[in-house]
Amino acid sequence: MAFTTITFKNPMTGQMKLAPIGFSWTTFFFGFFPALFRGDWKWAVIQLLIALMTAGLSNLVFCFMYNSLFVKDLIGAGYQATPGSGNLDFASAKIGMQIPVLPA
Repeated sequence: MAFTTITFKNPMTGQMKLAPIGFSWTTFFFGFFPALFRGDWKWAVIQLLIALMTAGLSNLVFCFMYNSLFVKDLIGAGYQATPGSGNLDFASAKIGMQIPVLPA
């Protein structure tokens, strides 16, 4: 199984974020904490509430989905991948959408 991390940059603010692609081992082991540490408040609260309702079993579902959700939210917020920041074809196929790339 291939693993890649994409570096995203917001062209308006210059803020950069790393986004792993694929299965989220950190979500598997630590539940909502990876979302919290990434500053992804929306998904941290959603994961926490659903985990409380399902006695933590929802973590088994979110570990397959969370990294894709995080990348899609970054793209929606205007972030773009930096050129040469990983295998963008693989990442685009994994999340099911084309990842915008900053001009070189």
